Amino acid sequence: MAHDVVPEAPRDAIPKVRAELGKVIFGKAAVLDRLLVALLADLHVLMEDVPGVGKTTLAKALARTFAGEFKRLQFTPDLLPTDVLGSSIYDPRDGSFTFKPGPVFAHVLLADEINRASPRTQSSLLEAMSERQASIEGVTRPLPRPFLVLATQNPIELHGTYPLPEAQLDRFGLRIELGYPAREHEIDMLYSQAERHPVEDVKPVLDEQALLSLQREVRGVRVEKRVGAYVIDLVEATRNHPTAKMGASPRASLALFRAAQARAYLDGRAYALPEDVKDVAVEVLAHRLMLDPKARYGGMRKEDLVREILGTVAVPV
Repeated sequence: MAHDVVPEAPRDAIPKVRAELGKVIFGKAAVLDRLLVALLADLHVLMEDVPGVGKTTLAKALARTFAGEFKRLQFTPDLLPTDVLGSSIYDPRDGSFTFKPGPVFAHVLLADEINRASPRTQSSLLEAMSERQASIEGVTRPLPRPFLVLATQNPIELHGTYPLPEAQLDRFGLRIELGYPAREHEIDMLYSQAERHPVEDVKPVLDEQALLSLQREVRGVRVEKRVGAYVIDLVEATRNHPTAKMGASPRASLALFRAAQARAYLDGRAYALPEDVKDVAVEVLAHRLMLDPKARYGGMRKEDLVREILGTVAVPV
């Protein structure tokens, strides 16, 4: 029906963003889709994998497709909350204090290797990621809009890393794994970087207002009650599963709802289907769960639990 067709003009930037990202990451169409879902749904992204598979490169490439202000912060064990949020600088000439904003005051913040910083420093992002504001020295300051955190982390088994607090994990809308590239794509990578890194050729194709306009359109994607109920069925199943020590939160329900809207929008639809929910459920829900020790030491992964739930919860017709 005509009212179910998304207007084409605001969507013109989406294939351009995908094309720019394709310059640096080969053979990872599904990963690029997940990044676009997060971008359109206004959700923060956590990219977790072993070092060297392109997490930082992909995050930088996505930031470069956006004409807004981009800041990169390398998280290290000695990083302090003031290094993230900013602080007041004393001027001895007149005895005044001037606030110097930290890198969190940007449209896109790349928190590189976020789990190398202490939990205290990691928690400095909690308010920013949830409420798009930062309270510093008793003053609450709004962050620019749009505001997106792209964080990378190495598996916690690696030396010198701290596990992210559950409260912070819950603020990431999606968790994405890149994985190793296929052999032919790794060969392509070698030659693509023979003279210069292709990330330098990524061009901005979105500005602040264009992205906000896209995000508003995604919020307008229709989600019927039966699809919304399916979202809740899946989330409740994580809370009631016998191997789950902690299930997904209401914030996870909202993230899954919005990610399904964005998934539908990417497909050119103005209405979401249960298949849209299923398509993004693993990336939205798995990182928020806690398994009981028996399941964890038995080799079960959180992603396996979500896939099991997707196979058992009834899909609305």
